[in-house]
Amino acid sequence: MSDFKTLPVEPNLLIEMYRRMLTIRFFEEAIFDVYRKGWMPGLAHLSDGQEATPVGVCMALRPDDTITSTHRGHGHIIAKGGQVEPMMAEVMGKVTGYCRGKGGEMHIADVSLGILGANGIVGGGLGIATGSAFTAKREGKGRVSVAFFGDGAVNQGLWYETANIAVLWKLPLIYVCENNQYTEFTYWKNLTAGEGLVARAQAMGMPGIEVDGNDVVAVYQAARQLVEAARRGEGPATLVCHTIRYGGHHVGDPGTAYRTKEEMDEWRKKDSIQRCERLLVESGIFSPQDIETTRSEIEARIQNAVQKARQDPFPPVEEVSEHVYA
Repeated sequence: MSDFKTLPVEPNLLIEMYRRMLTIRFFEEAIFDVYRKGWMPGLAHLSDGQEATPVGVCMALRPDDTITSTHRGHGHIIAKGGQVEPMMAEVMGKVTGYCRGKGGEMHIADVSLGILGANGIVGGGLGIATGSAFTAKREGKGRVSVAFFGDGAVNQGLWYETANIAVLWKLPLIYVCENNQYTEFTYWKNLTAGEGLVARAQAMGMPGIEVDGNDVVAVYQAARQLVEAARRGEGPATLVCHTIRYGGHHVGDPGTAYRTKEEMDEWRKKDSIQRCERLLVESGIFSPQDIETTRSEIEARIQNAVQKARQDPFPPVEEVSEHVYA
């Protein structure tokens, strides 16, 4: 057993990071399987490969902090404490899902966990997160709001509008850009002028950090620094995490028409879960057998969630107009 003091994070925290990343990976793989078997309506937008970013950020948050998600949001929800059983039921449109089967895979929310919802509108969560940050400041309890968004939302006007207000009012808001390199099917630098989001944030008087989004420890350390500053009343900040999605834009897109095999091979060498496993073993926290046991345990839980959701009923027709606003 090595000296844990040499680790950048506490052993139990690193184990929990690993478990949540692994849960996200297996959940995403299960959704792809569910889609191919025709057990869910519509498409799914997966984030396998990006696990370190939501986990690193959410592990720096308190339970009463809030997050907003994107159309690629399963990882955010699991990272913030969401449970896989109602998530899988929601994916399949079952009444036992987080939104009683009415939200589907793209609109899962659990306000009790501070998860204010995923969003099918690119950048749509930015305004919601800003409103939550405004409320948090008025309450004065030190809560922080996080807005997850992708590189495609960097050029949306809502970012500029909310950032302007957040800086002026010193709102406790962290903008977390998950740059998975491709805005749908286009390399992000072909669509984004200048030096990127951190430079834009700094131009507005907001601190910003760029980090390896596949390194969960690096993401956690950066997020914690920014979150604690926000709790102290120092205002908003921007965190850009460079990562990759292994799949295409959605489950119907193999992602091979605009990315090369060589590019993806290089990214897989930086896989977040394999890096965390090496850190756990080399630090003496886990043995290789512990890794296999953890993998088997989490995979079994995901498969049980799939089988349970298969047996659960769809919502009754009588409540078609309930729980909706329109």
